[in-house]
Amino acid sequence: MYYNPAMPTLVLRIPDDLARELEAEARSCDLTKSEIARRRLIAAGVQNTHTASGFDLIADLIGTVEGGPTDMSARKRHYLKTQGYGKSRLPQ
Repeated sequence: MYYNPAMPTLVLRIPDDLARELEAEARSCDLTKSEIARRRLIAAGVQNTHTASGFDLIADLIGTVEGGPTDMSARKRHYLKTQGYGKSRLPQ
């Protein structure tokens, strides 16, 4: 990316440790601190637009459980009752 004078300006106050980190990276890459910050902001924006859906997060788990009732979703209350779900397990 390059500097374009028509770009809007943004002034930020950042913690000292982040300022040192930006400065060190800028020196090592021979770029300005603004360019490093701009690249990081763009990269963070790209990450946020590619967030995985709930299905994507568990896709590798679907179909991995063997056995169990095939009608669990339709009869969940029945199965929960047979397992004693919701009853106190403390000795009386």
